[in-house]
Amino acid sequence: MTTNNWAAFEKAEPEFAAAVRARFAQFPHHVLATLREDGSPRLTGLTVEFRGGELWLGMMAGSLKARDLQRDPRFALHTNPGPDDTMPDGDVRISGRAVEIVDPPELHRYAEEMDTPHPFHLFHADLAEVVHTTVNGTELVLRTWTPARGLHTLRRGPDDEPPHEAPTA
Repeated sequence: MTTNNWAAFEKAEPEFAAAVRARFAQFPHHVLATLREDGSPRLTGLTVEFRGGELWLGMMAGSLKARDLQRDPRFALHTNPGPDDTMPDGDVRISGRAVEIVDPPELHRYAEEMDTPHPFHLFHADLAEVVHTTVNGTELVLRTWTPARGLHTLRRGPDDEPPHEAPTA
């Protein structure tokens, strides 16, 4: 598939990937941002699957979000914030490029495994950035992974001080 797929991320940062995956598992529906033909953003709901080392984005045939991704594969995916403002496990954003699967046997295999009715669009994520934001005391903690830089952590306090790099734990 891709070199920046979910499996590569998991291999590079297994604990961070597990925390991100667990945050997605808390709710079935999340928010996908795509780009419309005129370049403006489109936000839509989406369920995601982590299977076979890939982050899968499945959608109904002919959906606007599928057409957006076919035209411009850039996306951002945000976890469902939950029922209130507490978000005890923080919030996760993933950005990257969606790679459409068009091979009929592969689509059929996915449909069988997931009990998905045909026709549908299926994309897997080529990851560009994964961000997990949490609050620790009075600090905002941003853990970010990119294929080029790996994992790094920024902490930002409630004062006017700029964010500072922190050891990644």
